[in-house]
Amino acid sequence: MDASDLLRNSLLQLSKSDAVRQTIEKAPVSRSVVRRFVPGDRTEDAVSATADLRATNRLATIDYLGEDTSDLTQAIRTRDHYLDLLRALAEADLSQHGMGEVSLKLSALGQYLPGDGDKIALEHAREICQAAANAGTTVTLDMEDHTTTDATLEALRELRQDFPWVGAVIQSYLRRSEGDCRDLAHEGSRVRLCKGAYKEPESVAHQSSSEVDQNYVRCLKILMGGEGYPMVASHDPRLVEIAGALAVHHRRDPDSYEYQMLYGIRPEEQKRIADRGNQMRVYIPYGEEWYGYLMRRMAERPANTMFFLRGLATKN
Repeated sequence: MDASDLLRNSLLQLSKSDAVRQTIEKAPVSRSVVRRFVPGDRTEDAVSATADLRATNRLATIDYLGEDTSDLTQAIRTRDHYLDLLRALAEADLSQHGMGEVSLKLSALGQYLPGDGDKIALEHAREICQAAANAGTTVTLDMEDHTTTDATLEALRELRQDFPWVGAVIQSYLRRSEGDCRDLAHEGSRVRLCKGAYKEPESVAHQSSSEVDQNYVRCLKILMGGEGYPMVASHDPRLVEIAGALAVHHRRDPDSYEYQMLYGIRPEEQKRIADRGNQMRVYIPYGEEWYGYLMRRMAERPANTMFFLRGLATKN
């Protein structure tokens, strides 16, 4: 395991540390530094960020931050945030044709509630999908740690019965992902391929960056060669280049796939991709529960760690 893999594993451990979370959240500079990656706490902040992206021909998918909800009231509140967000996007003329869509974590919608958690989360997701349909846009189900993969894919199948455009996420660090890509590479299926950002055991996940990248390419070949709509979620220039070459090889039109990157990361490259005529969608997180998200983003791309630490060291 090389130094970058060690750093990644350390950051993933820190993402679950309450003590570190409290220290960072209370640091005076934290919020100003975090603004590069999370535009704010309110719905208006997410809508404003989406409008800024549209001004440069970029699309958006928006995530109201929060996960592992164990309280029904909080799950309902999360659902309501999404309903408000979709109304606001429609009112701002930012939702039609999927310009601004939303990404959902089932654990934030009540999946972990005792008893009927899966049923509750699915019903909340269904309500959000109906609101998205009313707004003329789409929904993507985020993938979380490996213990939820089967439940998330089952929810996807249920939702697609009424909303066939619901997107899925596949994580290339999981050993099972090639098979999942084959199952999902059919007509009408929207699939976001990312590397993955959770601490997983070796029995289910590749541990080194090189193994994850190799599996990413294998999965990407399946999706680009299939009949669905691949969503290439990566900041890695090599993988972006490979995606483009595969699209050319399979004679894909520019509107038959898209690239995705995170808010605040490689914005100039995002604009370059959009300017050349490709679909470029930016993942916008918002809300108060930014700590876990930030730590996983740094683990995905350790260069982000230095940006954050420099900010903590130099601002007061």
